[in-house]
Amino acid sequence: MDSDRRMEQPSGGARHQIIVVGGGAGGFELAVKLGRRLGRRGLADVTLVDRTPVHIWKPLLHEVAAGTLNANEDELNYLAHAHWNHFRFRLGSLETLDRKNRTIVLSPSFDEQGREFIPRRSFHYDTLVICVGSQANDFGIPGVREHCLMLDTREQAERFHRNLLYRCYQANAQEAPLRPGQLHIAIAGAGATGVELSAELHSAVRQLVSFGLDRLDPERDVRIHLIEGAPRVLPGLPERISAEIGQLLRSLDIQVMTGERVTRATAEGFHTLSGKFIPAEIKVWAAGIQAPEVLKNLDGLETNHINQLVVRPTLQTTRDDDIFAFGDCAACPLGDGKSLVPPRAQAAHQQAALLVKSITRRLRGESPLPEYRYQDFGSLINLSHHSTIGNLMGNLMGRSGTFYLEGLFARLAYLSLYKMHLLAIQGWWPVTLRTLADLLSRRTKPRLKLH
Repeated sequence: MDSDRRMEQPSGGARHQIIVVGGGAGGFELAVKLGRRLGRRGLADVTLVDRTPVHIWKPLLHEVAAGTLNANEDELNYLAHAHWNHFRFRLGSLETLDRKNRTIVLSPSFDEQGREFIPRRSFHYDTLVICVGSQANDFGIPGVREHCLMLDTREQAERFHRNLLYRCYQANAQEAPLRPGQLHIAIAGAGATGVELSAELHSAVRQLVSFGLDRLDPERDVRIHLIEGAPRVLPGLPERISAEIGQLLRSLDIQVMTGERVTRATAEGFHTLSGKFIPAEIKVWAAGIQAPEVLKNLDGLETNHINQLVVRPTLQTTRDDDIFAFGDCAACPLGDGKSLVPPRAQAAHQQAALLVKSITRRLRGESPLPEYRYQDFGSLINLSHHSTIGNLMGNLMGRSGTFYLEGLFARLAYLSLYKMHLLAIQGWWPVTLRTLADLLSRRTKPRLKLH
């Protein structure tokens, strides 16, 4: 063993060692449920690994970026939940995998000053589950990495929010006229993240100005551009939803540009294939996904062109039965032989529920393992306080067909998605108390995070 790496021995002796790498929506739920079912009864040791000490639901990151959600108030601490739910938490990022010896290696952790505070470590596993999510795919387009902000992590979302605040304060204080595009925001990618972010920013900027940045005029000085290469916004959703949301965005004076492919990003804005230039000094890249680079050469496991681990319907990787993968980082067959399960939170939630059963069956020596079949429960898009639009599928409503929702009922359904995630992790009583506390404190603080 390398001298700079230590091996953490299993705490339970000969007990089955289950390691879940990635504490996103699915990974966190899986670790909690396995801890309650197996860890609490001493049937296995369950360990969750994540690069950050706290969890925040990824579909909320656009609200963190806009400042309409304070991540400090909605975060869940992994270490505390590990204690309450009978699993262990280890801070770190997956570095390498040794399938022969069934060990993973976590890279060292460093503080803000660049000092190492956790060394490189190895962990033994009997069952390994990889669910490290996805990140934005820049497709190799020049200038994107240098000039655009991503919203893959809480840190990136908070960095965007600080950048927006600083730029607004600066513009409000400067004597010279604003530069062309100085407070223009261009979002590349009109999927759910890009669409919801554009609407959230429309509201957030106006709230910010109303708090005292009186030299700024949001109608005159701020422009939000939403750029999409496909012929319509939300190309993965039904045309009816896409058309309604596109119309609503334009009514908010958001500049929606479809059929435009970005070819280059600069400090001043985006260039497109058609020859257009969109001036914007604040740029967000929300077009396309790829799995983290670490999966690309993970001890021979099969991956596709965007680094996703290829899995069978059982969610086992194609080259190792002891390793499972799910969520955005996994290429799971949809069932039609052509498509893959879409990268949505509802898919990760369903897959986590299946893996609780699968891993329990493995420990009992039962076979075969159940196969995953994606159930589309519909999609809901929230446009800040303006509207919520979407559809619910018949298999969720208990009847056949598709049901379109808009307004209050759609908003309540959208909010329930996050509550369902919290329920899976915390249970009814904590979620109920938390909801009541949020309602009581709502009028004692500004809706917008101002720092």
